[in-house]
Amino acid sequence: MAEITAALVKELRDKTGAGMMDCKKALTETQGDVEGAVDWLRKKGLAAAAKKAGRVAAEGLVGVIAEGARGAVVEINAETDFVARNDMFQDLVRAAAAAALATGGDAEKTKAAAYPAGGSIQDRLTHLVATIGENMNFRRSAALAVPHGAVASYVHNAAAPGLGKIGVLVALESTGDVAKLQALGKQLAMHVAAANPQALDIASIDPQALAREREVLTDQAKNDPKNKGKPDNILAKMIDGRLNKFYETAVLLEQVYVVDGESRVKQVLEKAGKEIGAPVKLTAFLRFALGEGIERKETDFAAEVAAQAGVGAAR
Repeated sequence: MAEITAALVKELRDKTGAGMMDCKKALTETQGDVEGAVDWLRKKGLAAAAKKAGRVAAEGLVGVIAEGARGAVVEINAETDFVARNDMFQDLVRAAAAAALATGGDAEKTKAAAYPAGGSIQDRLTHLVATIGENMNFRRSAALAVPHGAVASYVHNAAAPGLGKIGVLVALESTGDVAKLQALGKQLAMHVAAANPQALDIASIDPQALAREREVLTDQAKNDPKNKGKPDNILAKMIDGRLNKFYETAVLLEQVYVVDGESRVKQVLEKAGKEIGAPVKLTAFLRFALGEGIERKETDFAAEVAAQAGVGAAR
């Protein structure tokens, strides 16, 4: 009998998309014959993942977990919203979020982490692809932690506790009352979900994004007929003023707090520090929106149904 090496298991996984334990079992059953193992997996319905891997998966769930001074968020995608309501899929996302918390948000370590019912998170995902019949993928994970304080969470469009379409974590560093910090953090997380800031503070804005914005504002100011003949120093002040408006839109600490519609977020933190009895620093935030950045294929559903029914061919 041929030795079932790690390289052999990897080769079979690459060919079929099946889970590691399934591949190992298939190779054992076929005495190390890779092609025979492929057929074995196909007969068991476990090689289906490879065939489905090309389909666009932009639905699914974002999973969020927060415990004390740390939290984690994951996104696992599927092809349809229907899967997000599946109990097996929801259990997987919960387990992945818990694993991300334990691994500090490292995606590869999270995928390799043990799944409660056996195998790894990735193995379970591959199994669900074959069982449910849709392409799915583990897209990303991240985590936040503070030495003292609280990490608070919020889930928007929740399908179940800790699962939804937008997941947010907010990290607050403080030696103040933890319960009050959690309450503040929850409201700030709701703000982040609604306002979708690009950066925590002005210093952390992407330099390229800032340069593009300044270039656009400069061109607008110079090409505005109202500004014809104005000296460069006046135009520079106008551009700076407009850039401040950009900060108010893009930067979390500069945004108007959605809860009261008046205060800046940085002012809310200053006030909270006085009420809690210790300074409060918002050190980081994470916002995962389901499917953001994934190019979705537009389909004509009526035409697709007609094609499957053979209507087009009959014409």
